[in-house]
Amino acid sequence: MAKEESYDGNEIKILEGLEAVRKRPGMYIGSTSSSGLHHLVWEIVDNAVDEAMAGYCSKILVTVHADNSITVVDNGRGIPVDEHPVKKIPTLEVVMTILHAGGKFDNSAYKVSGGLHGVGVSVVNALSKKMVVQVRRDGKIYEMQFSRGNTVEKMKEVGTSQETGTSVTFWPDGEIFETTVYDFDILHNRLQETAFLNKNLEIVLTDERERTPRVEEFCYAGGIIDFVKFLNEGKDVPEALKDPIYIEGTSEEGVPTDRMGDVEVALQWNTSYSETVMSFANDIYTPEGGMHLEGFRTALTRVINDYARKQGILKEKESNLTGDDVREGLSAVISVKLADPQFEGQTKAKLGSSFMRTLVLKIVTDGLTDYLEEHPKQGREIVKKAQQASKARNAARKAREATRRKSLLETAALPGKLADCSVRDAEMTELFIVEGDSAGGSAKDGRRRDIQAILPLRGKILNVERVGDHRAFSSDTIQSLITAIGCGVTTGSGDGGDFDITKARYHKIIIMTDADVDGAHIRILLLTFFYKYMRPLIDAGYVYVACPPIFGIKVRNKIHYVYPNGRQPEDEILADTIRSLGLNPDDGDEEGKAEGGKIAKKRKGYTVQRYKGLGEMDPKQLASTTMDPKTRILQRVTIEDAITADRAVRELMGSEVSYRREYIEKHAHDARFLDA
Repeated sequence: MAKEESYDGNEIKILEGLEAVRKRPGMYIGSTSSSGLHHLVWEIVDNAVDEAMAGYCSKILVTVHADNSITVVDNGRGIPVDEHPVKKIPTLEVVMTILHAGGKFDNSAYKVSGGLHGVGVSVVNALSKKMVVQVRRDGKIYEMQFSRGNTVEKMKEVGTSQETGTSVTFWPDGEIFETTVYDFDILHNRLQETAFLNKNLEIVLTDERERTPRVEEFCYAGGIIDFVKFLNEGKDVPEALKDPIYIEGTSEEGVPTDRMGDVEVALQWNTSYSETVMSFANDIYTPEGGMHLEGFRTALTRVINDYARKQGILKEKESNLTGDDVREGLSAVISVKLADPQFEGQTKAKLGSSFMRTLVLKIVTDGLTDYLEEHPKQGREIVKKAQQASKARNAARKAREATRRKSLLETAALPGKLADCSVRDAEMTELFIVEGDSAGGSAKDGRRRDIQAILPLRGKILNVERVGDHRAFSSDTIQSLITAIGCGVTTGSGDGGDFDITKARYHKIIIMTDADVDGAHIRILLLTFFYKYMRPLIDAGYVYVACPPIFGIKVRNKIHYVYPNGRQPEDEILADTIRSLGLNPDDGDEEGKAEGGKIAKKRKGYTVQRYKGLGEMDPKQLASTTMDPKTRILQRVTIEDAITADRAVRELMGSEVSYRREYIEKHAHDARFLDA
């Protein structure tokens, strides 16, 4: 019998002040990875944006200092510094050191707010090794210093100023975070998005970590109209639809405060086959949509069908256009502001305030109906595009059904040259999508036959960003992929299609291509396919990229493998590895032949082989370096930011060549990141 353990009041721990935040940071900022690190900035910026939405702030400055500390300055009212009536200490200290202390729990200080729980700035304080806050108000400048949630220096006057606002500088705590290095692009994209959503709000991002500080300024007089134009950059927009449609409205008078709201919608069609619709509530991105998105979609489909019937474009016996039809090629932004938003889940991914569905439905219905009546040429262009989408959708459905029937008929002999595994438990199995028959042969011979399946591809997969669904689903290569994976596909507009993730035959789908330009291209094409038609697999963490070695250093009879690290050029990685083996990277550079006739560099005491193709490794080498779960390196494919991901796919795989040229020129020196 097990020894009885005592369980009494002594076992109950109480975490005082901000100790709970430091003990369980993931509960407050999601994670302690790079995502959580950047979340600290969003918390401070969101407070400044709340001041802007309240009408008191017009400029926000965000600076990344050389030591990766961050300063956020706004010209709002400034955090109150008077004595708090309950705590009897400066209100500034209350806000910075006590959870759930803020001006956002009723509608007196902020009618609209993105930060709802009063935990933001105090959480940043708790997770910073140092924080300095300055407040400008009442003609004076006040300052306080904190460390890891505790007050280090009490509030004091440090100067005078006729301006108002708050300045927060913080140093993330290396004891908490996996990294304390900020990514400029992540900051850039989020701050630009914030500027789009707040018309005429000026946001300046400065990075002092470079020899010449990098400065980006964002300010959009058009607000979400400019946002939609930005989303459509690189896409072909019909001449008749060059000007985005803008609709705005607010609740009627007499509506209770908790059911009041403002609605802004901007939309514009392009000639592509995919839909990009971004929805926001109080500037918070809602990737799973919610009531505001439902209202928008219902209104859009209903109004366009009513217009098409009224104009005689849709005949009596013709079926109505579907939501997929009218949204094909649509870029839209829906931004709502409301006093007391209700979100589903802690991540605020979905807006649950039901009255917003009715409000958005009414405002979009009225606004779009008026627009179509006043712009008949544009109206007919929109309906014409939807009708073309309807025809293509029917063709795509037939192609999908043919693929599905084919997969059912081929259960005994799965598609193409698939070498399936023997285990049927999807959680244990892996599918390697391999470039070419040569690499496919090595992979088949070197794999673990019980859990690893191999699907070699012939040539390059179709670029699905540039073709419609019907063409994509008619491709033999894509049919093989769909059949092998087994879970179906979403439609190009992402409505779910016949996709069922529970039917996925593998929970690790690994793209394994050569470490050259062609291999990188195939990898991008495959990722574009997964992004467009099987994105839930990416969201679930099922899609990976294999990282094969780029060099083999043979010393005597042992080969030491060199992998890309995402930070250094290949030649630097090679030289560092050679030095780590006690050898001189500069000792000779004689060209010779390695085993099997492959080109290598023979040097004093060692030989360097460059692995440009997976087929250059024998099955044993390929297995040990790239396929064996004990020794391989895999990188999980994630989508951190929907706008960034969509823009990357659009620019790299779309029809506009100039964007690809610009990207290549900008990132040519980063070619080492192809496997990152």
